[in-house]
Amino acid sequence: MTLQGKTIAVLIAPRGTEEPEFTKPRDALVAAGATVTVIGLEAGEAETVNNDLDPAGKYPVDKVIDVVSASSFDGLVIPGGSVGADKLRGSEAVIAFVRDFFQQAKPVGVICHGPWTLVEADVVKGRKLTSFPTVKTDIRNAGGEWVDAEVVVDKGLVTSRNPNDLPAFCTKIVEEWDCPVSV
Repeated sequence: MTLQGKTIAVLIAPRGTEEPEFTKPRDALVAAGATVTVIGLEAGEAETVNNDLDPAGKYPVDKVIDVVSASSFDGLVIPGGSVGADKLRGSEAVIAFVRDFFQQAKPVGVICHGPWTLVEADVVKGRKLTSFPTVKTDIRNAGGEWVDAEVVVDKGLVTSRNPNDLPAFCTKIVEEWDCPVSV
C-alpha cells in the first residue's frame, strides 16, 4: 500500500490533543508515503497531552486553520483528547474545514473525542461510527449510529474509540485511503 502523492491534513489543538492519537496516525501516513500537513488553531508549536491532563510533546504547526482549504488535501485526520477536541469543535474555521471534506467526499479518520467536531459540523446523520463512549449520546442525538467497535468504516469515514485502538485505526486509514471510497 502506498499513499505516495497524497496530502493529508492532521488537526492539532493547543494544549489538549492526545499525543498518541496525533503522532501514531501521522507517522503511519508518512510511513505509507503521504505528505502530512499539521494544521493548528495557532501558529508555532502545539503542546499535546497524555491522558487528557499530563503534558506531553510539542509539535510544529505547519499551517493555521484560517489559511487552509479542504480542496488542498486528499484526506483528514482528527485526533482526540477531550480538551483538544473541545477546542477544535469551538472553532468555526475548523468546523467549516471538516464540513468541506464531507461535501467534497474526501476520506476522514477520527478517533476518541474527535467525533465532537463531526457532530458540530452536522455530518454524522445516517452514518455508523464509534468514539470514546462518553461521546455516543452526542452522536446518536446528531442522527448517527454509534457502535462499540475497535474500528468502524462508513463510506470513507474511519473511526476508533481510544488510544488502545490505534494499531487498527492506523492500519485502516492507510488501507482505506490507498483506494478511497467517498465519504
